[in-house]
Formats: sequence, structure tokens, C-alpha cells
Amino acid sequence: MARQKRSYSQEYRDEAVKMVIETSRPIAVVARELGLLDGTLGNWVSAYRKSHPVEEQPLALPDRARLKELERENRELRLQNEFLKKGGGLLRSGSSVSDVYELIDAEKADFPIVMMCTELEVSRSGYYEWRDRPESATAARRGVLLAAITAIFSRHEGRYGHRRVHEILRRQGRRCSVELVRQLMAQVGLRAAQPRKWQVTTRPDKQAAARVPDLVRRDFTATAAGAKLVADITYVHTWQGWIYLATVIDCYSRAVVGWAVADHMRTELVVDAIEMAARNITIPKGAIFHSDRGSQYMSHEYRRTLKKLGLRSSVGRTGVCWDNALAESFNASLKNEMVNRTVFPMKAHARDAIVRYVELYYNRQRIHSALGYKTPYEILSGRTDNTLAA
Repeated sequence: MARQKRSYSQEYRDEAVKMVIETSRPIAVVARELGLLDGTLGNWVSAYRKSHPVEEQPLALPDRARLKELERENRELRLQNEFLKKGGGLLRSGSSVSDVYELIDAEKADFPIVMMCTELEVSRSGYYEWRDRPESATAARRGVLLAAITAIFSRHEGRYGHRRVHEILRRQGRRCSVELVRQLMAQVGLRAAQPRKWQVTTRPDKQAAARVPDLVRRDFTATAAGAKLVADITYVHTWQGWIYLATVIDCYSRAVVGWAVADHMRTELVVDAIEMAARNITIPKGAIFHSDRGSQYMSHEYRRTLKKLGLRSSVGRTGVCWDNALAESFNASLKNEMVNRTVFPMKAHARDAIVRYVELYYNRQRIHSALGYKTPYEILSGRTDNTLAA
């Protein structure tokens, strides 16, 4: 005889569900006590929870007020931190009050004026007084500054971003903030050349390189000129085919002290660059000469040249650009600032452009942040008058 299905009143079901929900006891335990199937009681509990969603208990009035206060404080701290990344340098550099007001005016769309005045330690009344002066005075000053910025950007053929442009303005005796220079350059669409992805040029000789240590280990600093040199080869395309540039760079001054250009990548190319470096600067015995693991830098002729000059050979790992980062940085600057923006119908045109870039611009005019915004030749010659690049 089939078992008769039990029927349960709604009141019974509600009481069973309360035993689970109000006591937080497991469904299986309560079901056993009531003689129910686990699944049956589970279905009742699920149905109850769907029809009686739990509402979050509202915070008490003092708690709500405190929460709002904490949220406000967090917003203010985030704004302060973000602003200090832009304007904190003005507090350390001894900039004029006018520079501070210009920064506040440039950032007023993104940050509260009250907060900026507090963080930069100037009065709101002073800012408003500066702002409400006849507009022509401020506009005229910015117009003169923008003309100077445009001239610098043009003279350096679009190679300088706002920080280098600001440094040249400083050398010229013009007082303004880095942020104002950035704003004015963006306003007229002046944007410096951007780097492209690094590519391997030389072909590694793994067997020969295994015998040569890495004496640099990504430390591209030096205490004297000629004490540590780095080398690399890069390429330039012309309508007549490829030409190749081998360079030798002094880690102390960042100067390209040796270079050679040819339509081949044979060992004599790098040897010519090394011998030029030895003629241009004094290289002490035992100086480090660092390169990648290209076959040109592993050849017998190359090793004989280093031995003749008393240099110690050093190599980075295969395909790791950071192990020869200083040389790769120069290659990137050459490509970004000149090669990628020029079409060379003939190899002779490319060679002339490379020589002009290296000798007339990179070594003598291009300022480097790593050198305290000086040029390589200013460092080599010990000049501190800052006139070469301005």
C-alpha cells in the first residue's frame, strides 16, 4: 500500500522555519527533531527568505554622521595627495608667489581653491587679488612665455618635453612653474617625440659570451670620465638600403665619445668606434667596456683591440635590453628625435644627419635629467655656466 503524503498547515511551516532562522541552527538538525525531510524544510526556508528579504538595519544618527565625516575626510586626503604630486615641488624650490598663484589657477578645475591655498601656504585673498588684476598683464606674460616655449621646442625640433623646456627657460632667467609650461605646451599642441618598442639589432654569440662576465650589472654610473664605457649598434633605413651606427658612450658624462657609420655590421665597425673613443678621451687602464653579446663584440679582432687599450670586457644577458640600458637609451633618443621623423633617400644623407645629431646636438646641446639638466660636454669640460644648451 502506497505511503500517504503528509500535509502541513501554513502555521506549522512558519514555526518550523522560525526554528531555523531565529536560532541559526542547521536545517538538518531541526528537520530531524520535527521528523521532516531535510529537503522539505530547506524548501520552506528558501521560500520564506525569498518572500521576506532581510533589510539592512539603518545606522543610528550619530553613526551616520560619523560615516559621512570619515567619507569627507577620505575625499579630502585623496585630493590633497593628488595635488601634492603636482604642486609639492613649489614648496621646496623657493618659487615666487606668482608661480604658486599660476599653479592654483591652472588646477582650479580639478582641486578646491581653499585646499590648494592651504597646502601651498598662500592666502585665498592674495590669490583672488592676483586673479582679479587686469587680465592683460597676466595674458601678456603668458603670451611672452608661450613664444619662448615655442621657440625652444622648435629649436630642438620637437625633441623636448615640458621638463626640459622648463630647464631651458630657467637658464634664460625666466621664472615659471613646470606645471605652467606643461599647460601652455598642451594648450597649443606641443608634444615631444615618443619612444617606440626596443628591438634586438646584434646577433648573439652565446658560446663566446659565456666566458665574459657582466661587470656592470645595470650600474651605469662612473666616478670619472672613461672609467666605464658602453657600446652598441643600431640601424637606419634609407632608400638605398640600411646603414649601421656603432657607438661608444661614456657612463660618467653620457657623451658619445666614439662612433662609426657604415653599410655593414662587421667587427671593423665597432673597432673604429672604440679607436675614436680612445682618441677623444683619456681611457684609464682597466676601464670597463660593456656591450651586448653580439658576435661583433665577441670576435678575436674586438678582443685584441680591448687588450691593446687595456680595457676589461663586460657583457649583459642575451636579449635583455636593461643590461645595456644606457646604450639602448641613446639609440631610442636617436630614433625618436631624428631618424623616425626623417626620410633618407641616400645613405650619405643619413650619415650626415647622424653625425650632426651626435656631435652638434646630442653631445653639445641636449640636456639630460640624469646629469642635473646639463649637456654631456658640459660634464666632460667641467663647465657650470649652463650656456651651451640654452
